[in-house]
Amino acid sequence: MKIAILGKPFDDEAAPAIQALFDDLAARRAEVRIGEAYRTFLSNRIRLPEGVTEFRRGDSLRGVQFVLSIGGDGTLLDTVTYVGSLQIPILGIHTGRLGFLATITPDRIAQAIDALYKGHFNIEERSLIRVDTDPDVFGSLNFGLNEFSVLKRDTSSMIVVHTYIDGEYLNSYWADGLVVATPTGSTGYSLSCGGPVMLPQTNNFIIAPVCPHNLNVRPLVVSDQSVISFEIEGRSTSYMLALDSRSLPVEASVQIAVRRETFNARLVKLNHVNFLSTLRSKLNWGLDRRNPAGIQL
Repeated sequence: MKIAILGKPFDDEAAPAIQALFDDLAARRAEVRIGEAYRTFLSNRIRLPEGVTEFRRGDSLRGVQFVLSIGGDGTLLDTVTYVGSLQIPILGIHTGRLGFLATITPDRIAQAIDALYKGHFNIEERSLIRVDTDPDVFGSLNFGLNEFSVLKRDTSSMIVVHTYIDGEYLNSYWADGLVVATPTGSTGYSLSCGGPVMLPQTNNFIIAPVCPHNLNVRPLVVSDQSVISFEIEGRSTSYMLALDSRSLPVEASVQIAVRRETFNARLVKLNHVNFLSTLRSKLNWGLDRRNPAGIQL
């Protein structure tokens, strides 16, 4: 089996589990490729098996059967950009903080690898959001798993985001910014803006204003078959565009449109993990003494 691994630095307490992961893959004679920066970090902390190779952004992962993302949710968002249209299944191993997307804890790594080899897992198709700008801003990495945001600069006053759906005027949002989130991103930035939680299979976007000046304006759910475009006004001549964890300052003259990407991200889920159980455990749903005893969170 060919496996690629991307990751971020982890605490010393996670090192034994990561060492066990590589030992397990070596025992199974897996062909392992590690992201260049992550291999540099690992080389000073664990023993890597012989034959491990490295790759960098821009190298093709064609032929790889699974990609392991070791870190937090931000690491998994970054991993999606490495996989892109190849749609290689991604397994998120959680060594970060919240771990809403990366759900495999270090103590379950061995169980997860065994499940990959035995086929005891499900694949969740997660829709992506695509951003087209003129002039080009994000280059070939113009897609994201969570959300796209238009935001004011740190020193500027609020902005006005004139928003259109399929060319028809929707609203002018007087706010600090505007978020367009996928169903996956509904538990991220959009949630903190008062947006709803959506199941991953929902074919929608959420349009959520950030700190709106008009308090009667609320998040809106629209079809992800729509094209959403924007015109920005404000006292400043520039503002920020953010796509998942990537952000860039742009001039106010930039034209922006977002739509659903033509390919998906594919997340590996073990049989004991699903979106509803993750909601209960990560958002502490069900912590109510009135709920029946014995129901697992």
